[in-house]
Amino acid sequence: MEFRLLGTVSVETLTGPLPLGPAKRRSLLAALLLSANTPVSLGRLTECLWDDEPPSQARGVIQGHVSRLRALLAGADAEAYGVELATLGDAYVLRAPETLLDSQRFEELLMLAREQRGPADAVLMFKEALSLWQGPALSGAFAGPPLRVAAHSLEESRLATVEQLSRAYGALGEHHRAAALLTAETAAHPLRESLAAELMLALFRAGRQSEALDRFHRTRRLLADELGIDPGHELADAYALILRGAPGPTDAPPKSAEASAAAVPTGSGDPPGAEGPSGGGRSPGGTEGPSGGGGPSRVAGGGTDTAAPAPPRPPFPAAPPSPAGEPHPVDLLPRAPRGFHGRAAELAALSRSAAGEAPVCLVTGPAGVGKTALALQWAHRNPALFPDGRLFADLRGFSAAGEPALIDVLREFLLALGVSPRRVPESVPAAAALFRSLTARRRLLVVLDNARDSATVRTLLPGGADCVTLVTSRHRLEGLIASDAARPVPLDTLETDDGTALLAGVLGEERVLAEPVAARRLSELCGGLPLALRVTAARLAGRPHWTLAELAGELADERGRLAYLDVDDTGVAAALRLTVQQLPPGAVHQLARLGHHPGGHYDPYAAAALAGTDPVTARAALEQLAAAHLVTETAPGRWVLHDLVRLYARSLDPASAREALIGVLDHCIATALAAADTAEPGGEPCFVLPEDFRRPSAVQDFADRAEAMRWLATEREDLALTALAAREAGLDDRAWRIILLQWPQMVWRVRDSWSPLLELALESARAEKDAYAESRVLTLLGWVLTEEGRTAEAAALLERSPVLAREAGDPLGEATALVNLAVVQAELGELPTALENCARAVELTRGEGDRHTEMLTLQHLARMHLTAHRPQEALDCARTALDLGPEHEEAARRSLLLAVCGEARLALGDEEDGVRLLDRAAREAERDGYDEGAVRALEALLRVSSRTEFRRRHDEALRRLAEES
Repeated sequence: MEFRLLGTVSVETLTGPLPLGPAKRRSLLAALLLSANTPVSLGRLTECLWDDEPPSQARGVIQGHVSRLRALLAGADAEAYGVELATLGDAYVLRAPETLLDSQRFEELLMLAREQRGPADAVLMFKEALSLWQGPALSGAFAGPPLRVAAHSLEESRLATVEQLSRAYGALGEHHRAAALLTAETAAHPLRESLAAELMLALFRAGRQSEALDRFHRTRRLLADELGIDPGHELADAYALILRGAPGPTDAPPKSAEASAAAVPTGSGDPPGAEGPSGGGRSPGGTEGPSGGGGPSRVAGGGTDTAAPAPPRPPFPAAPPSPAGEPHPVDLLPRAPRGFHGRAAELAALSRSAAGEAPVCLVTGPAGVGKTALALQWAHRNPALFPDGRLFADLRGFSAAGEPALIDVLREFLLALGVSPRRVPESVPAAAALFRSLTARRRLLVVLDNARDSATVRTLLPGGADCVTLVTSRHRLEGLIASDAARPVPLDTLETDDGTALLAGVLGEERVLAEPVAARRLSELCGGLPLALRVTAARLAGRPHWTLAELAGELADERGRLAYLDVDDTGVAAALRLTVQQLPPGAVHQLARLGHHPGGHYDPYAAAALAGTDPVTARAALEQLAAAHLVTETAPGRWVLHDLVRLYARSLDPASAREALIGVLDHCIATALAAADTAEPGGEPCFVLPEDFRRPSAVQDFADRAEAMRWLATEREDLALTALAAREAGLDDRAWRIILLQWPQMVWRVRDSWSPLLELALESARAEKDAYAESRVLTLLGWVLTEEGRTAEAAALLERSPVLAREAGDPLGEATALVNLAVVQAELGELPTALENCARAVELTRGEGDRHTEMLTLQHLARMHLTAHRPQEALDCARTALDLGPEHEEAARRSLLLAVCGEARLALGDEEDGVRLLDRAAREAERDGYDEGAVRALEALLRVSSRTEFRRRHDEALRRLAEES
């Protein structure tokens, strides 16, 4: 038996890993293992399992997870290994030999490595220690604050070990091994100055001086761009030693800058803004950048330097406090563009256009000219004009992925403005009217990016006279100018001076100033197109030994120059090809596979499925692509490809299109299965996996129902596009599964236009001639149509569903289909037939021994007996269902069954017992946050009782429902 924290939290046994289940159970195990053989209080465990206010039943949840862990450990013969999970008062302790815990073995190996006299033996020990790591520490667990701190501490220890191993390699003279090791780590931790310093020295000692100096300049620029600081002493020291040509001993860190600065001349080799290579550069405020080692900083003031210890850097950045009592204004803007240059006239024109009453500003121009960058730059420069916030939507008018539905854009706007999801209208006109009403008295900025036509924009215009709408489009949208007095701000390519300024922003002023004529020539060859300029600069930044004149001469004689001057897709492809040639093979492979994704966004799991790798490798490749301006991170861990980059990426490896598509389809199925299982635990699986299903290397874990439902909602559009791509590719066995797995979201937002997607699933099922799939899809589609009020259509579909389920040998599917059909029949007045179908469904579930589905069928049968004025039969059915012993996750169903019992008792004349049961149903629903059930039970109570308490609780439950988000 082995406990693992250095990677996915797991328990390995001779027969494989234990099935630990949900992320919170892994969190509990991690918290106990981090304090192995020491009692961990219930309060500490609660902090580890919940990020914010824990639920009222937190103790019960923890006890349940402890009980399940005990059972799993006992089943794996833990006692034979000396492992015991014990309860000590209000705490738990996991007793286990330290040799069974990978983090303890890691520490022991580090201690042994440091005691070795020879570097060769130390290398073996360090490598053995690092081999224990299977990925980021504590993966797969829900990381509450204490676990985040622990994971950060473990990662710091790992990185320190990497640095020690590199020094041991250096002591052996194996500088190429040290450089290879550190290159991979600096890609994942580009702002860690100690890693960069070690890499610089390793590269220099390996005879790669130019690469070492390039690493310094790249890290310096990154520190300035990301943190606004200069390099610390450790990085500056390494730079100084390399310039001197004496990199110092390999078994000790570099000497301090003060000790070496006197021997280093200042001049053109210094970093821009530095007083010398000793690291004495000043920030704009006159303060030195903090050293990588956390040493003192020198503050300029009154001509005297005062030494003061630098405060410790927190492991996680704290959010800036908001003024007391002042809510944050809504802000959906993406971050401001980096390296923005020029456009002074256009920015001024936007400011003039934004003046007046309810102005609509229209930025137009060709693809890749920087329309979005201009709009975002202006929006971020003028926050004071919009105290009520800023909204943003990418309308994707020129995207291969297609435009988003207007109702989806309006829904995002309304949710951002504070409307409860259940209060968002379902039709576009109603949602647009509500949007105009909510913005009538606000001062908002609305940015509508990549609009294709005027009609789309008109629907999304706010209603307030003090609101500004900023639209970008490749089209002139003359209809919008005519109907809404839109004020056009045409955008052309950059002037030569602005183009060279953009190059300087990426390459550094010193490099551009050294070759001003070649820089201007490059700007001309790129046609002033910002995208082309950026990829050209990226190519040069990655090749510091190339001169600007050499690249300009190369482009002057090749088709690339003509392509650069053309703003059509071909021109951008030529620019991208030059960038991709400089990427490592793994990043090129990832980019080629990204082009075959049918959706618009990627996370590391999707990227890994496309490329046939793992999420850690995929994330590293995405970071490399982002550094080359080929992908954009729109949110933490979520990337998007520019439309034109997508077209180019597809051309890199067209033969892999089907393989990549199958990979991402199976990723969607696996992740949606995990989400559905977390959102609705206890339900029977709705299908078996395809015969040729390729399980991804890793599947996202969901901490709780809320997180799973968020994923389903966020990925809804991409899942729909993926299912459509599967249908078009003839992969119908994947298409219907991807759609059907979204059933928890369909149940939650049943009136949210699911019919078209389910009809696509029905086409796929029929194309496969799969009676099982067709029956399951018909059952869900019929229920959705019923909720939409399309009862006759639902009845026509549901009549076929039980027959197909019988043909497929799917008794549980037949039972569910009969229940949904019975609901429709009851609404159509066919109550006797409905009762027969519900009774048949109960028989089927009993024959299969599926208590979960049997409870569902009995619940509906009991309710129908009540409708048919058969209270005793209703009471008997409800009691039978309750006797099945519902699990904790089925609290909602228990409340509904208790309510049926109460109403039946009332109908039988036993008012006292009826009131008692209804009150109990309401209290259980209130306790578990099931406000719909509470309202139903309390409404039944108020029909027979006028107690003030019932009225108060009923009104409170209604209020919670109205406020629910």
